[in-house]
Amino acid sequence: MRATYLYGTRDIRVDEVPDPEIQKPTDALVRVVRACVCGSDLHRYHDYAGEPRPMGHELLGVVEDVGADVTTVRRGDFVICPFGIQDNTCVYCREGMQTSCLHGHFFGTGGVGGAQAEAVRIPLADGTLVRTGTALADTDEALLNSLLSLSDVFLTGHHAAHMGKVGPGRTVTVIGDGAVGLSAVLASRRLGAERVVLMGRHTDRTDLGVELGATDVVPERGEEGVARVRDLTDGQGTHVVIEAVGHMPAFQQAYGVVRVGGVISRVGVPQYEDAPVGWGSLFGRNITLTGGPAPVRAYIEDVLPDVLAGRIDPGRVFDRVLPLDQVAEAYRAMDAREALKVVVLP
Repeated sequence: MRATYLYGTRDIRVDEVPDPEIQKPTDALVRVVRACVCGSDLHRYHDYAGEPRPMGHELLGVVEDVGADVTTVRRGDFVICPFGIQDNTCVYCREGMQTSCLHGHFFGTGGVGGAQAEAVRIPLADGTLVRTGTALADTDEALLNSLLSLSDVFLTGHHAAHMGKVGPGRTVTVIGDGAVGLSAVLASRRLGAERVVLMGRHTDRTDLGVELGATDVVPERGEEGVARVRDLTDGQGTHVVIEAVGHMPAFQQAYGVVRVGGVISRVGVPQYEDAPVGWGSLFGRNITLTGGPAPVRAYIEDVLPDVLAGRIDPGRVFDRVLPLDQVAEAYRAMDAREALKVVVLP
């Protein structure tokens, strides 16, 4: 079969590799229907040295085979696969933190391939895979994209809003107009946010953000951006700030615009080790700092009915579709900001 590997910085290739096989009775084999490129994939793409690494962690697929102990899915099921592998039964999974599963791991590790491939072996299939409740043959393009978004991107935005305690009457600032930031806008509105300020400067993306529920757009950055958000909120800032970038200037903007007693929720993978948390940033105004890798598995069953009923359309963050053989172009286009998020078709 064909699978995507990263050989070095900006060196993405599609290789012929052996088909995956059932190795343990808790495994499933999944034929990939569609995958995509994630912003976090670009971090390694920008700087990588080492053995060729399988790439991709977001997928929809059809179960091709199951191990003897698998009971929740069977051959032919159309499934969503979260970006993390989990048993969904350990103490952390039961507490809704599946990304810290005691027995789990991630794609490209633990002998598991990447999702940007024709097929993949899924360990701990009972705890990982979720049936869509639909037949692949009856699922149109828009719904396929929205279901794919539940493997990571939309539910990462949802996680940020959930951890920030977004709800009715709350005001929210979302920093970052990438796919996760736009997902956080939609998730915040779904959870009842009264006002959502989107900080981003790419008009094609912020226009989509408005369609997804942003009430205000602030293109300015740094001190000018902070001043603009405070001006929009009578000098107070917003109850919740979702930081969906992961760079220090975005974190600094976050504590600049958060309201006294508010919450900063981070889901942009931090590209820094130390963040200010002292009197002048967080402590003096009783600011809560939260967020982290999204336990997607915890949220799928809650959100899936809204997707199937068409009440939300999170798949709109996908703006390009490319075949697996052109996955290197998908990386290049996203890296150059020519594409927001690219679907990859095996």
